[in-house]
Amino acid sequence: MEIFKNTSGSIPKKAAAINDLTGFGRCSLAVVLPVLNAMGLQACPIPTSIFSSHMAFPSYYYKDLSAGLSPYLAEYNALQLTFDGIYCGFLNSEQQFAPLEQFMERQRKTGSPVILIDPVLGDRGRRYRIVTEALCQRMKRFISQATIVTPNLTEACLLTDTPFPDADADDPLLQTLTERLLSMGPAKTVITGIVQDSHIRNYCGERSGNTLSTFSYEVASNGESRPGTGDLFAAILTADAVNDVPFSVSVRKAADFVRICVEQSAQARVPIREGVIFENRLSALWDSIASQNDDLSGQLSTDSLRGLVDKKMTN
Repeated sequence: MEIFKNTSGSIPKKAAAINDLTGFGRCSLAVVLPVLNAMGLQACPIPTSIFSSHMAFPSYYYKDLSAGLSPYLAEYNALQLTFDGIYCGFLNSEQQFAPLEQFMERQRKTGSPVILIDPVLGDRGRRYRIVTEALCQRMKRFISQATIVTPNLTEACLLTDTPFPDADADDPLLQTLTERLLSMGPAKTVITGIVQDSHIRNYCGERSGNTLSTFSYEVASNGESRPGTGDLFAAILTADAVNDVPFSVSVRKAADFVRICVEQSAQARVPIREGVIFENRLSALWDSIASQNDDLSGQLSTDSLRGLVDKKMTN
């Protein structure tokens, strides 16, 4: 019985993945790299720091890699590497911005790479303890490099100097935040993970010339907030953008996939700080690309994605 068949195909597109490397807890590069690979891209990591486990654990080893970032990127430049996409997540030092900006500008001179920046700054109305005010201010300039930016509500408020709302974020506030974020340079934005009653909402904006369009997409919430879900969401958006999947379709796919992973992790009683089970569902992401190519309407429904995931779980 032949298990693996020879197939012809094109050389995979390349994506640079900039984030910390966390050994345990299912977040950052440990999530992003396999997702990019599963969606057909060659993922090339650029680590910004090393953690033994993420910061929700009571103790962890941490090493700042800022000093090595410039020579690391210089070697990529010496090899004349070009990338179809760049994903950028957690940056732990103001020193890291300048070499990354230079890297992105060099890439733009050789092509038009998708650049997704996930500005990791805080959550629940406050900055993470490792994020300084100076880093937060520097991030405001850095996101001008992005074609897509994916802050959560706290980060959107920090980036736009907007007070964090005491009550649920309403549409006028989300519209204002979106307009301000897009005025800072990106062409597309998703304000992610907005908790509203029993749902998680993602509020999206897209700028084309002088025209701004917005839409939102909600998924059911089981009330859990797990590490790594933002990394998972952003990685799917990055791969889809490189693969020319429409923005609205990609947002729905990413939100549905994250929700399914959260639900099934809860059912399996995975401790919250260990993130979400996604490893045995990665093939569903590849299958979703094939489904996307076959779908004349250009829509990947929640039911079809759930069907792909369930099929992988039972086979």
